[in-house]
Amino acid sequence: MDTPVQKNESRFALIQGKPLTELPQDLYIPPDALEVFLETFEGPLDLLLYLIHKQNIDILDIPIAEVTRQYMAYIDLMQLAQLELAGEYLVMAAMLAEIKSRMLLPRPSQEESEDDPRAELVRRLQEYERYRKAAEDLDRLPRLGRDVHVAVAQFDSRPLPRAQPKVALVELLGAFKRVLERAELYQHHHVLRERLSVRERMTQILSRIDSENFVNFEDLFNVQEGRLGFVVTFIAVLEMLKEALLVVVQAEPFAPIYVKAAA
Repeated sequence: MDTPVQKNESRFALIQGKPLTELPQDLYIPPDALEVFLETFEGPLDLLLYLIHKQNIDILDIPIAEVTRQYMAYIDLMQLAQLELAGEYLVMAAMLAEIKSRMLLPRPSQEESEDDPRAELVRRLQEYERYRKAAEDLDRLPRLGRDVHVAVAQFDSRPLPRAQPKVALVELLGAFKRVLERAELYQHHHVLRERLSVRERMTQILSRIDSENFVNFEDLFNVQEGRLGFVVTFIAVLEMLKEALLVVVQAEPFAPIYVKAAA
């Protein structure tokens, strides 16, 4: 049960389940441990425009004494709050003080035609206000077409012409080797001697193909003829290629080979 003394003690925090009733004696908090940065104004000219518009003051006839007083009050407020001040704020404060002093000093009659000390400040304020308004107008523009652009790419649907790869003699030999491997499945012990003519085989091949449709290279061989028939057919194909009577194509390496009659 809590004692009356414990009830009267104020608790600052609860650390690991135990109440903290007294601050540590060696705890040091520097005065600038917390800093607050305000970004209300983007510079001294922005602050001056705020003060002028807030009181509906004519920018061409600025009461320099009142504006300087309010400007310095704002500077003092920022310094009291320990806010970091840019050097340009202090330069503007010095400029306002100079303009105020020049307007307070009496001017001799020969200097009556001297330019208004506020003219340069008014010119800078008007120029800054124009740029700020232009920036606000740009910021109100739609982002599409300003920051983000639509990417448009034209697509040509026409098929691209594809060049047929040339068939090397090595590819023909490889295809012929595969035909020979298939012929091994039809070997027999009966030897039949037949007279086979290369020219006759060339005529047979030309009767089976035309110049419009491709025929598989392996379909030119009759597995029933055996090795001798394969050799004669292969020699006939080579002769027809030599005489430019055949067109041989292959879509890609190791793909089937097709032939057709030359146009």
